[in-house]
Amino acid sequence: MSHTYATNFIHCIFSTKDRRPLITAERLPELLAFFGGVAKSESFELIIAGGTSDHVHLLFVLPATQSLAYAVQKLKGSSSRFMEGRFSWQQGYGAFSVSPSQVPTVKRYIQNQERHHRKQNFEEEFTSILRNCGIAFDERYVFG
Repeated sequence: MSHTYATNFIHCIFSTKDRRPLITAERLPELLAFFGGVAKSESFELIIAGGTSDHVHLLFVLPATQSLAYAVQKLKGSSSRFMEGRFSWQQGYGAFSVSPSQVPTVKRYIQNQERHHRKQNFEEEFTSILRNCGIAFDERYVFG
């Protein structure tokens, strides 16, 4: 085959350090837009970003030429500097492949974060996603 053809949809989730509510309602739209700029400058496509005061969800298309770790490092590092002050992200992250047929469902899920978190906190949400993806984990170590 003379060309590379790939579609890598990634649902990425990461939280503020110690899941502190550091993202104000006023700054959240700016932060989400900033992620789009980072993605564009790093040559990948951010489809949607959403979040709450203590974590974000990003759905992006990762090109075949770029590693997931590199993309997440750019997103987290650049946005930490953008947020300024004592802001920082938790060390790790969750990244889950998304089937093209499920992209609309994941987009709706990310769009409805505020409503979703009226019923479920971040820890419950994240461990539920891990379970749904079949990822083994020890709850004592998931959140540091």
